[in-house]
Amino acid sequence: MNFHTPKKSLGQNFLTSIPARMKIIEAGDIVPTDTILEIGPGKGFLTKGLLASGARIVALEKDRDLLPLLSETFSTEIATQQLELIKGDVLEFDPSVYFSTHYPLHATRYKLIANIPYYITGAILSRYLSSVTQPSCMVVLVQKEVAERVCARNNKESLLSLSVKVYGEPKLYYKVSKGSFFPIPTVDSAVLQIKNISKNNFANQYHEAMFFKLIHAGFAHKRKFALSNIKHVFPAVDIRLLFEKESLSEKVRAEDVTLNAWLHISLSLSTQ
Repeated sequence: MNFHTPKKSLGQNFLTSIPARMKIIEAGDIVPTDTILEIGPGKGFLTKGLLASGARIVALEKDRDLLPLLSETFSTEIATQQLELIKGDVLEFDPSVYFSTHYPLHATRYKLIANIPYYITGAILSRYLSSVTQPSCMVVLVQKEVAERVCARNNKESLLSLSVKVYGEPKLYYKVSKGSFFPIPTVDSAVLQIKNISKNNFANQYHEAMFFKLIHAGFAHKRKFALSNIKHVFPAVDIRLLFEKESLSEKVRAEDVTLNAWLHISLSLSTQ
């Protein structure tokens, strides 16, 4: 019953390192009153550690072959309702619907803590950070290179780093060697912590949409200056004037523009 061949098509690399599991739980700053959404529990290695914290776990598993194993392993926790096991796809699951159904009388923030499939890292971050029902924090295992890009360790921003920083505070919390997984992946990993998640940087939904339209325009052609990229998307706006207000050179590249500058320019665009 415990044998399961990892499926490459689902990006299954099961965590086996106890120190890494401890760091994930530590980064989540978990208390017994927390509700945690775990994506892809696999064979339950991380799930076991999360349950030990006393928190309530909602585990979302896409692989139907793993459901019997998980149901057997955690039969007691399922019976006591500390663990809810859901068959589903992370990119189709709607936390807004789930939490409004299960907690209709009050808004409950949840924490997203998981060893996620690396091939959909960007999609997961985007979907849950921008959700109407955001997690209060996220702690996810990702490729080390991705964690470094999110945190902009070379002081160069990217679409990915800005898309995360606009919602929360990312930190490369702990490096995890490739030998900490089965099967062993080709890259090293890292625990990425994103704290204080909110939409407080945006005046409204239109500002949020304009921000993403703006940064996508700015990064459209990496070899071109940001101003040159943006003015083609907003031909009716004097983008040069908006850059001057932020003390930005006409020859600045998108990677060197700060989050605050992007927010200020997008706010101006959203009110024109």
